[in-house]
Amino acid sequence: MGLPDSDVVRAWRPGVPGVAEVLHAAWHEHAYPAHTHDTWAVLIVDHGLIGYGLDGHEHAAQRTGVTVLPPGVVHDGRSVTATGFRKRVVYLEPAVLDDGLVGRAVDAPLVLDDTLRARFAGLDRALTMREDLAAEGLLALVTEGLAWHLSGRPTPPRKPPAASTARRARDLLDADPAQPIRLAEVATELGVTVPHLVRAFTRELGLPPHRYLVGRRLDMARRRLLAGEPAADVAAATGFHDQAHLTRHFRRLLRTTPARYQRG
Repeated sequence: MGLPDSDVVRAWRPGVPGVAEVLHAAWHEHAYPAHTHDTWAVLIVDHGLIGYGLDGHEHAAQRTGVTVLPPGVVHDGRSVTATGFRKRVVYLEPAVLDDGLVGRAVDAPLVLDDTLRARFAGLDRALTMREDLAAEGLLALVTEGLAWHLSGRPTPPRKPPAASTARRARDLLDADPAQPIRLAEVATELGVTVPHLVRAFTRELGLPPHRYLVGRRLDMARRRLLAGEPAADVAAATGFHDQAHLTRHFRRLLRTTPARYQRG
């Protein structure tokens, strides 16, 4: 993925608990001065190489890993290559990761883990597409992975059986698929963590909770469309943000729009 012809900066605040801001930036020639954040800054580099000082030591944010900059620690940044750099940053509320991990992040801010990087990229995509339930699940997996690396990779504790967790979670989602729900609410009800919920559900049912719920909502939407209801009303009644959100998922599943599906 190269750079656009001109510099690009896009930022927004998603509606996902724990996420303070998302930033997409592509700069050809830019060096930003020393500053701090009151959040965790977690980022991946899609193009180029970023050199930066963190707490008086020099580091590089490269394409092969996930970079973690802790809150309250001074850092700067600059392009190391002549072609500039492109990065995607998710700023996390301080409470999302334990304060005790700050020192480790200062010492080793680059986490080399292909699975973690892929999950972070998925989190960024979900936040960009306003897929909040998907983003919540991926955020839990990303923060769990970061905490595991930064705390020295401890042996994980024993978890409840995956099958019973998945069945109970499915029952909760099936109770009213159109209602907004947070995975944290489901996990609390079941007495497990969100990462365990996502892994158990995916292992037993073959897809993560957010995709299961989207499928249930699409089933409801299809029935309502065939009954003659307007697509905008169907979207609102079946748990989608709006008609465009419904259409995007409809195309992904059926390669057609709700309107064409309704016309037969």
